[in-house]
Amino acid sequence: MTLWLPGALLALALALMAYGWFEAGWLRTRVLDVPVGGLPPVLDGVRVAHLSDFHLGPPSRGQAACRQAAEWVARRKPDLVCVTGDLVSHPRGETLLLDVISRLGRPYVVLGNHDVALTRDPFSAAAELKDLRASATLLEDEAAVVELRGRRVQLVGVDPRAYRARRAAPLRLVDEGADLRILLCHFPAVWRTLPEGAFHVVLAGHLHAGQLVLPYPGGRLTLAHPKARELAGVYRRGGTVLHVSPGLGTTLVPFRFCARPEVTELVLRSG
Repeated sequence: MTLWLPGALLALALALMAYGWFEAGWLRTRVLDVPVGGLPPVLDGVRVAHLSDFHLGPPSRGQAACRQAAEWVARRKPDLVCVTGDLVSHPRGETLLLDVISRLGRPYVVLGNHDVALTRDPFSAAAELKDLRASATLLEDEAAVVELRGRRVQLVGVDPRAYRARRAAPLRLVDEGADLRILLCHFPAVWRTLPEGAFHVVLAGHLHAGQLVLPYPGGRLTLAHPKARELAGVYRRGGTVLHVSPGLGTTLVPFRFCARPEVTELVLRSG
């Protein structure tokens, strides 16, 4: 009776791997209305595209998800495009990265830990990314200001090396005169270090929505980052809104399970 068991287990394992490979490229496109306290009515409806965690380089269906996400953003023509790090996991991903970035209309970008080889992933290697600034505004502990509808919008970026060394200081870059302040940081936990009202919106990634998630009645087990509090989606603390992108790529294994890749458009609403 038990002779069939090894074969059945092997078949189940192969089926799960096949589904995980499929899901890694099964892109979700999502548009979310996000009320933002203190947002001037004139900025109501500003659209911000948020992408993260491309992890280009190693073989993965995430490459297809990145291309599709960039095409979707290009068609929608949002007011701002923001990318929150882990662009590549290996230097061989740079060519595709530049192609994806070029479709996004000069986005605002911060780096992630994989981009600078601050990772335990044995398959990851740092890339130079020397041509990135030609097609993107790279914010490495820097700020940029753009005018939208006659109002000043400030974007501040956190460098992952400074963050990991606990010397990142985005507050020193805050322009209190800006009508909308957006912080880009690869790590979602940054918002716990911010006083209320310093930034209206914080954009982050890093967690891949858990990447490998095992649902069970009443909950789910996340195999990647099991202790993370804010795994994916919109969160609020005081007057600050945090959006954690599920990301587009994969790390360690080229699979996703119950954690689809996603590109998100945030429609900011006053009040």
